[in-house]
Amino acid sequence: MKPKVFIDQLGRKVVLNDKPSRIVSLVPSQTELLYDLGLDDRVVGITKFCIHPTHWYESKVRVGGTKNVNIERVRALNPDLILANKEENTKEDITQLETIAPVWISDINSFDNALDMIRSFGEVLGCEESAEKQIADITLAFSNSVIDSWNSALYLIWKDPDYCAGKVTFISSMMEKAGFNNVCPHPRYPEVGTFKMQQPAYILLSSEPYPFKERDCDEYLKRYPLSKVIVVDGEMFSWYGSRMRLAANYFKQLQNEIGRH
Repeated sequence: MKPKVFIDQLGRKVVLNDKPSRIVSLVPSQTELLYDLGLDDRVVGITKFCIHPTHWYESKVRVGGTKNVNIERVRALNPDLILANKEENTKEDITQLETIAPVWISDINSFDNALDMIRSFGEVLGCEESAEKQIADITLAFSNSVIDSWNSALYLIWKDPDYCAGKVTFISSMMEKAGFNNVCPHPRYPEVGTFKMQQPAYILLSSEPYPFKERDCDEYLKRYPLSKVIVVDGEMFSWYGSRMRLAANYFKQLQNEIGRH
């Protein structure tokens, strides 16, 4: 087979000699997507944070975390493709991993970026039909879940210190889909307090990466007395891939719940 050249989302050339059959995924949401694309036998390694699907988490080789990949464990798996992400994985790890196998890197800052990534997976992995079905299902789910109410919101991803999601993030794009206007003016993930803002209608406490719980709400209500504070499912707002299909209905239920209070 003649080598094929693919371009990843960082504009890098990724050369593959054959259809990948030994894939290592270093991104939890992309791991779930690989499962939903029907690639069970072709995925040989995942991270300790790749918790979906459960039976993959229990049966696949785990190669460390997203920020501290066990390079030698990856090498031992003899992969022919490694799937990574600019934000999730470190440049140092990527440099080492490139000595083992081609590395395809995603860069997801919007809803459309995520759909582009799914389509690219279809092309790179030779499962175009499954990828297009995922895109169609996600698009349909959101077309059937139109949000017509908008509320200002601040989305917190970490505590002590508090960090939030900025405007140029996948989370912010999903906030729009969920009917929230992100009040954070910064592009990425600034520490709260480093910028000025009016108290938003809602403070959204994400269940990940920091595991906010209902008990945290009272603390933030004291800080933001003019806002309503709720805990939201972080996977629905931050996992790009097949979980987006489920996010549409979750957002609709969330807005219905908000409307009742």
